[in-house]
Order: sequence, then C-alpha cells, then structure tokens
Amino acid sequence: MEIPLFKIHWSEEDIKRVEKVIRSGKHWCIGPEIEEFEEKIARYLGLKECVVLNSGGAALLALMESYGFSKGDEVIIPSFTFIATAYAPLYVGAKPVFADVEELTYGLDVSDVKQRITANTKAIIPIHYGGMPCEIDALQELATDNDLILIEDAAESFGAKLGTRFTGTFGDSTIFSFCQNKVFTTSEGGAVVTDNGDLANKIKLFRSYGRVISGDYFSGNGELDYVETGYNLRMSTILAALGASQMDRVGELISMRRKNAHYLNQRLSEIEGVIPPTPPSEEYYSVYQMYTIRIKEGKKKRDKLIQHLKRRGISSKVYFEPAHKYSVLEKLGLGDIRLPVTERLTSEVLTLPMYPHMTQEELDYVSEAVSEFF
Repeated sequence: MEIPLFKIHWSEEDIKRVEKVIRSGKHWCIGPEIEEFEEKIARYLGLKECVVLNSGGAALLALMESYGFSKGDEVIIPSFTFIATAYAPLYVGAKPVFADVEELTYGLDVSDVKQRITANTKAIIPIHYGGMPCEIDALQELATDNDLILIEDAAESFGAKLGTRFTGTFGDSTIFSFCQNKVFTTSEGGAVVTDNGDLANKIKLFRSYGRVISGDYFSGNGELDYVETGYNLRMSTILAALGASQMDRVGELISMRRKNAHYLNQRLSEIEGVIPPTPPSEEYYSVYQMYTIRIKEGKKKRDKLIQHLKRRGISSKVYFEPAHKYSVLEKLGLGDIRLPVTERLTSEVLTLPMYPHMTQEELDYVSEAVSEFF
C-alpha cells in the first residue's frame, strides 16, 4: 500500500461554493464570502472578532505589527515549533527568547518560561502541538500576573479544548493556519481571532495596505485614504468560500480524526518501544492534526523506523527539529541555549499518517508495520 502523511478531505459542496464565486465573474477578491468565513470562525469559538489572512505566518506578522513590538522587546516562544513562530518577533526587530517544553503536551513549560521573563519581555507565544492543547490555563495565569500579552499559536489545533474552552480563547489573541494539512483547509490561509475590536481593526488595515475606503476599491469611487503602512496579506474570496464550506463540517472532520487516533493509540500502546500521543487527562481534548509518536530509544532507532515505513510505502516525518538550531537563527546568535527536554523530544518524535477518511485497512497497515519493526 501507499499511505501518505495526510490527505485532504473535500466534498461536492466545497466545489459548488468555489464554483459559485468563479462563475460570478466578480469579487474574486474582497467578496462577501470573506466576512461569511470570518463570522463562522468567530461564532464557532464564541469570540467577537476574526480576521482572515493569506497564511498563519501572515497572521503572526500582523499581530507583531499591530501590538507595536520593536527592537529591544522580547517574546518568549518554544523552540519545538514551526519556524514561523520563531520568525514572528524578528519581523519587527524584537527578540525571540526560547523556553523549554514539558513532556505531557509538548507545550511551553510554565516553570521554564517564568525564569526567562525579564523587564524587556512583552509577550508569550505558546503553541498547541499537533492539535493537543498545551497547559494554556497556567500560561494564561503567568501572563496575567506579569502583565504580558498572551498570543496563542493555535495553527495546528482548531477545535481542540482544555476543559470546556477552545484553544484560541485563552489568549489576548490567537492565530490559526488553514494550510493543506490542517484540521480543515483553504489550501493556504490563516486567521487572527480576538475579543479586542481595536486590535482586529488594526489587522484589517494592515492586511490591505493600510487602506480605508467607502465602497468597493476595485470598482467604486468611494472616498479613499491610506492611514497606516501595510501589506497585501488578504485571503482571496475563492479560498474563503472553500473555508466557509469546510467549516460547515469541521465537527465531523474532528470526530473522524479522533476516532482514527484512538484506534491507533490502542494498537500502538501495546508496543514497548512506542509512546503514542495520549492526552494527559480527560480535560485535554485533542483534534490530532498530527499523529506523533515517540520512540523511546531515540534518534537512531527512530530513523531506522522511518526507513522501515518507507519500504512499506508509509510516509512519516519529523515535526519538528529545534528551531534555535536552524542556521538562520544561529547566525543571529540565538542558538547558544540549552533546552534539554526540547532536544530529547525532537530526537524521539515521529509523525505518522493521519487524515479523517483513513480506512480501517490503512489504520491496520500502519499499526502492523510499526509493530513489525519493533
């Protein structure tokens, strides 16, 4: 069999919604589907504001600019993350300060973050790895106690919950990614969600050249002014229509992922050398955007497993290497730091195939291949 790391789950309704925009022959940019998509996301999460953009990275950039972070400011982040999290402070001249993670959720370690707070610290950006909520309640308390901005990087965890609260509702603001391997997708895309109306308005300006206009920019003659320096970070109407359609069944997509992950957890927990991605308690509701196991014996054994799976036609991937070890950050002098848990985790993790419509045959094939190796 050939089993990819992920497959996109699409429906005929997705095609109809996109086709409707295309056939309209207008408003492929800045159409009404943008606001429809934003309203669906905000309503799902129970928040007041959502601003969609063309990527999760763009959402991080917009937040850094909108909060006014600049040279001399420090932002505490994990090194166990996608590079965009580490880039975010650098976009505005601020400094990313790497903190270690804990082993239960792979999220920021609250005690380590606390030690890295200085007079220059302005914000904390935790991530929810692979759809698993981190210890966000404790991080929220720490941020509040130290008068810091809490920005959730929930790129991988739309629909995840800690207790009764969705990831994305603990921070002052949150970013999501809708890239093709996420819980639901617009192929590329992202969003900022918040209850802060002023912040949302700043991001709306920033995503479209800082432009204020009455009416339609492309076909109208309304009053026009540029009030802030901005970029073009807009999401197209076509992709927003796709996202609105995917949002209509996001609960179903999450349920399918969870069912598949629970089956794999049951099968792989029987293997002595493997640690499956099990939530720390019932309070942690994971959406399994990625299905990441740990190999107890470490990198050498993990890398042999990768080759074994490859021979069986099964894709696997290491998400993530330590960000502070990448050349671009080492050149900036940010690599000289010791993060023991991060470095151990990144030598053990391996992401296996996971998508909503995995068949029973595919699930069994993957679990049997891992079992065969050990």
